[in-house]
Amino acid sequence: MGLAVIELAGLGIHALDHIDFATRSQIRQNQMQVFSIYRTVAETAPANRADALDDLHIPSGTTALLLTEHDPLIPSHKMPLPDFPGAMFNRFHPPPGNNGMEFGPHPEPEGEMGEPGAPMGPFPPGMMNGGGPYHPGEMPEGPGGPFRGEQRIPMRHMIPPMMDWGLLPSSLYPRAVWTGQKLRTHSVSLLLPDKRTWLVVRFVTPLPNPFGSPTFLIAFLLMSLCGSALIVWGSRRLVAPVTTLANAAESLGRNVNTAALPEHGPSEIRRAAIAFNTMASRIRRFITDRTLMLTAIGHDLRTPITRLKLRAEFIDDDELRTKILSDLDEMEAMVDATLAFGRDSASNEPIVTLDLRALLQTIMDEAAESQPDMVEALIFEPPTVPVKVRARSVALKRALNNLILNALKYGRSAQVSLEPAAMMNTASGVENLIKVVIEDSGPGLADDQLERVFEPFVRVETSRNRETGGTGLGLSIARTILRAQGGDVRLENRREGGLRAVVTLAP
Repeated sequence: MGLAVIELAGLGIHALDHIDFATRSQIRQNQMQVFSIYRTVAETAPANRADALDDLHIPSGTTALLLTEHDPLIPSHKMPLPDFPGAMFNRFHPPPGNNGMEFGPHPEPEGEMGEPGAPMGPFPPGMMNGGGPYHPGEMPEGPGGPFRGEQRIPMRHMIPPMMDWGLLPSSLYPRAVWTGQKLRTHSVSLLLPDKRTWLVVRFVTPLPNPFGSPTFLIAFLLMSLCGSALIVWGSRRLVAPVTTLANAAESLGRNVNTAALPEHGPSEIRRAAIAFNTMASRIRRFITDRTLMLTAIGHDLRTPITRLKLRAEFIDDDELRTKILSDLDEMEAMVDATLAFGRDSASNEPIVTLDLRALLQTIMDEAAESQPDMVEALIFEPPTVPVKVRARSVALKRALNNLILNALKYGRSAQVSLEPAAMMNTASGVENLIKVVIEDSGPGLADDQLERVFEPFVRVETSRNRETGGTGLGLSIARTILRAQGGDVRLENRREGGLRAVVTLAP
């Protein structure tokens, strides 16, 4: 955007400058045309002026007429004339035989007539007002000035006579000059020396072309493309460390034991890399400490649980013994699930490429073998093409197995479908993801419980209680495993009843 603003500003400055230059050139060209026509007509005998005018090659857009009055079609105003044309429009050279005066060309004035602060047309600076200075922007007045009885006229309202007076003898000077303008049509009316005939020249100025050269736009586009390429290159160099940091953060989310970020480059980049590596180290230490704590707790709890089971066998009351052993089995299952949850969070299993179709088929076959009475409720619709994914096979199998068994246990059915990688909208933007959908026909959940059930040890009383043997860790373990591998899982209610678990995985 900054380049575009600069380029547009430069283009505008160039266009304005070119328009100004083209306008000045057009004025000078019109001056020469008017002068050429006037001189031809003025040097011709009055009887032959019409024929001489017809014989002239007049450019298109220019009209020359001989009238008995100044231009009646275009509003005009009179231009003041000097008292002594020869003295006013020519240099002074005192050769003998010409009363000390010779007519010759004068230097070009700076600026054009009609511009505030510019000299009056062909009048040399310092020649007006008796040779003294004059005030830019107005004409002198009064009997002592070089213009007889003329009032002050602002120069911005005047149009130059467009003639190079120095090339004419004094006998051919016009006796009056009227100029005017209507839109783009300009008019100059000059009274010939006989004071009976007016030469009226009208010309239409073309619309200014702000660019002029046909190759200007090509050069401008080429310059813009080169500048844009440099900006893109520089911007990519600037954001490259940010991209590296983002990739490192994504890798850390997939694998907590990922390699450290290189700590080199500019000081700001080094500081960011050092801070990121320090954060990753603290996360790994925290997970390791939690795993060691859970392992210690599990080890310490297994021994008393085993002793309690042995002692429970000596209880004579069969009903009481059965209740105590059931509570101990539930406690042991909770300990095992807790240890599994901790181990999966810090798994060092390598990442491999596997076929997700085969993995899901294996899970469905094992579920059918473990629960033969639910075979009819297990439905898998594999795609016709292989679906490859890079993941930790054992951990991913456990996560998908938890979701399928959860649907089979609480929804009394599990219909699984697999969709190959496709572009999907996520919270972080559009991503290429594989989708696994697991549906059941159970009672479903309240909307406010769809996220809460992923929290550890959370069980919904209406469908998940201790009598079912659940610990409230199955969904938590599944989400932890999937998120650690760059995926996720969410629950949603089906319109026809039941729950739908949508699993997304990066290919």
